[in-house]
Amino acid sequence: MTATTPGMVCAHHHLYSTLARGMPAPPETPTTFRGILEQIWWRLDAALDLEMIEWSAKLGALEALEQGTTTIIDHHESPNAIEGSLSVIADACAEVGVRVITAYGVTDRHGAEGARRGIDENRRFLSEGRRGLVGIHAAFTCSDETLEAAAALANELGVGVHIHVCEGPEDAGAPERIENLTRDNWLLAHCVHLPTEHDLRGTILHNPMSNLNNSVGYADPARFENPVALGTDGIGADMIETFRVAYVMNRSVDVTATPDAAWSWLERGWDLVPEARNDTVTWSYEPMEPWYVAFTPGIKPLEIVIDDVQVLEDGEPTLVDAFEIRAKAAEQAVRLHARL
Repeated sequence: MTATTPGMVCAHHHLYSTLARGMPAPPETPTTFRGILEQIWWRLDAALDLEMIEWSAKLGALEALEQGTTTIIDHHESPNAIEGSLSVIADACAEVGVRVITAYGVTDRHGAEGARRGIDENRRFLSEGRRGLVGIHAAFTCSDETLEAAAALANELGVGVHIHVCEGPEDAGAPERIENLTRDNWLLAHCVHLPTEHDLRGTILHNPMSNLNNSVGYADPARFENPVALGTDGIGADMIETFRVAYVMNRSVDVTATPDAAWSWLERGWDLVPEARNDTVTWSYEPMEPWYVAFTPGIKPLEIVIDDVQVLEDGEPTLVDAFEIRAKAAEQAVRLHARL
């Protein structure tokens, strides 16, 4: 028995983190969210070069495809390999056959020059007609001038902004700093510590597994009036698994919660990327409905068609050699981990 759905959308991913698995332990064990950023993720992104970024994106796109995800909304940072990085990611995903909407996360962590280079990479990529957004890391790592420059660029080019908001307590001041900048086409990732009553416009991107992993708390997205979509924050792109985690976390604080709410967050991805509705994923299970999927393990895609091209057949990619991608990605992971 099989069933079909549109392609799944991962509304918040970090493809650059695909090679992080198995990385060396940090110099010291972090005990705060900022410590996790400083000891793990900011060390990782600073070690990346374009070759690592390419194979990390290819592996991330391949694994997304193998889980029925046809569109990735990516948020990228590589402070020592900024120029051209977004094109490398877009080309890598196109080779696999997965749709990607990417952005460079502008930040002042590396000074005003680093922020300028991030702005320029967003401008270059978008001005070439590529599909993307303007990225901002988070308000707490940006000056007001950088936030305003990124928002102005997005308005100029007619796209939204993809930004982390209130993921940890360090970013608690974000709402007051960005509320006059946000627009309905902004993507607000995490929002764990965002007050229920706020004046931010945009779609909230809920990343339940990552929030658990980083011990930042539960966002409880049902409390917001904003639309909510689901992401993974770089822990793969299995949106069926993400839906299940989102459901049980919702249930853990509200015994009346049902799978329908988390399923609606999953479906919100199709509003963000309408063309994903026209993708076709044939699954190994029927019916693909929330009350069934929430309690059924092992559901896998068998066939996938994206933009009228069959990119998965009998569970295997048709455009690329999965073994080669995994082998080359493993080689780049060795290089990356050696730098760490």
